[in-house]
Amino acid sequence: MTSKYQDIYQRSIQNAEGFWSDVAKDIFWYKKPSKILNSDNPPFYKWFQDGVTNTCYNAVDLHVKNGKGEKIAIIYDSPITNSQKKISYKQLKEQVSIFAGALTNQGIKKGDRVIIYMPMIPEAVIVMLACGRIGAVHSVVFGGFAANELASRIDDSKAKIILSASCGYEPGKTIEYKPLLKKAIELAKHKIEKCIIYQRKDFKADLDKNDIDWNDAIKDAKPVECVEMKASDYAYILYTSGTTGVPKGIVRDIGGHIVALKWTMKNIYNINPDDVWWSASDIGWIVGHSYIVYAPLFHGCTTVLFEGKPVGTPDAGVFWRIISEHKVKSLFTAPTAFRAIKKEDPNGTFFKKYDLSSFESLFLAGERADPDTLKWAEGLLKVPVIDHWWQTETSWAISANCAGIGLEKTKYGSACKPVPGYDVKVLKSDGKEAKPNEMGDVVVKLPLPPGTFPTLWGADQRYKETYMSNYPGYYQTYDAGHIDEDGYVWIMSRTDDIINVAGHRLSTGAMEEVLAEHKDVAECAVLGIADKLKGQLPIGLLTLKAGVTKKHEDISKECVQMIRQKIGPVAAFKTAIVIKRLPKTRSGKILRGTVRKIADNEPYKMPATIDDPAILDEIKGDLKKHNILK
Repeated sequence: MTSKYQDIYQRSIQNAEGFWSDVAKDIFWYKKPSKILNSDNPPFYKWFQDGVTNTCYNAVDLHVKNGKGEKIAIIYDSPITNSQKKISYKQLKEQVSIFAGALTNQGIKKGDRVIIYMPMIPEAVIVMLACGRIGAVHSVVFGGFAANELASRIDDSKAKIILSASCGYEPGKTIEYKPLLKKAIELAKHKIEKCIIYQRKDFKADLDKNDIDWNDAIKDAKPVECVEMKASDYAYILYTSGTTGVPKGIVRDIGGHIVALKWTMKNIYNINPDDVWWSASDIGWIVGHSYIVYAPLFHGCTTVLFEGKPVGTPDAGVFWRIISEHKVKSLFTAPTAFRAIKKEDPNGTFFKKYDLSSFESLFLAGERADPDTLKWAEGLLKVPVIDHWWQTETSWAISANCAGIGLEKTKYGSACKPVPGYDVKVLKSDGKEAKPNEMGDVVVKLPLPPGTFPTLWGADQRYKETYMSNYPGYYQTYDAGHIDEDGYVWIMSRTDDIINVAGHRLSTGAMEEVLAEHKDVAECAVLGIADKLKGQLPIGLLTLKAGVTKKHEDISKECVQMIRQKIGPVAAFKTAIVIKRLPKTRSGKILRGTVRKIADNEPYKMPATIDDPAILDEIKGDLKKHNILK
């Protein structure tokens, strides 16, 4: 007997057009599409091409029209500024339509690009939706992002205007945006005509002659209605955070984006329109686009906008406070957030202070969730903890345990099974399909489902060469892993994190999984460094839980022994060092590639998305101290 998941999944693969045609009936169309999929020019597939709709109408206006205007759309919770705000769908519509009028007054029209360089405040969401309302294409860049990186995005997008704020706040510090913005505009070859600046209450920026104060911009603005947009028009550009070369501008087509994301809220996350949903991420990342803003608003539920950190704002109990206070049903965050909480509060002391009776599930993505962290979170929360896997390119999950369809058995370390719409395979370098449990490149058979990237901004050829050429007929994810005999997907590492030890291809993810089991280890990373004899050798970097007093040398020896026992001598794992903290991006991904280059004495570029640049000097010191860096 097949499960509900298997039935739905099989239909989505065998009759993709029929499946997505039915799903598409659940959104608002000014004109319904007559053709579901255009396959005339592979790999440039187009979903719902001749349909006509609008992002903002589906996210805001539709709910007001359906009598849900008084329902809370956004709960803004900022422990950093000690402030909260609730915005109803009716209020959101009013504010968005006024700001859309302000953009129109500045000459912004359908197809123009708008850069949003803002902190995690409601105004950032308002701008995103206002762009959707008038058909402008937004490109969100992390508030506080380095000037040269912002400049490269100005040049690539040819934006007409930038929306920014006076500052962003981190625990204990204020990040002034205006100097960074000014520098970026100077560096950019493409000249920006205007900036609209939102002045935060406790920090005012000095404005230049081309700057417009937010309040002045909206003062004379008239509300505007949603414009009709083709499903194949673009909603946004989101640049990936590569450490070299020109950033890749991932584009999202409007029709497929609305259809897929709305479907995911119930089917993957089991969220109903009456529920409160929280994605603890940042709108500068794809998770923030999809699951702070668009998907929950398309679905008509309440979304939490959080300006804070998992620890330090003020303590390791802030997640539990928010879940308790706002009656959150499900949380989606990065595993690194939970590892940070586990490190600071391994016994869950803060957890015990709060009532989490509303809470039903935790979803993790962004970094591979090690089994130890999963089990720790499960033990604490007593609810399903679901690791799922997806990418900026796809905008929604490729592989997950679909809570709304029916939970499958958990296998710790696996991202469960492919989500309906994704025909996932593992291919070896010769293009042949790998056997069950055999490592290889994880790919998805074309066409990709709706909501995924149809191309790169202004770079069709790069899209084709980068993603579609190594395995013709497939999208290459650049993740490595295997599929087991039960159809579970195991993402073990990025393709470039597979290390070659004396001819043996080994997964760093498998080694990290073992190290994370050590009772004193909070977080770890394994990377391959150059070795004259064996090609590469793995080294482990360990951070410890709060309160650990055992000698670092003893912990290191125990970790080496664990790898020998569980993976074997083939791993040639002989070095594990304790460090203060791991270098990460602002979304929580560990910068393994950068550390590897440092260890190998190779030139490297400071990653644009690094959370704290000072950490790389710390790492150099640690590697020298242990004679890894000569």
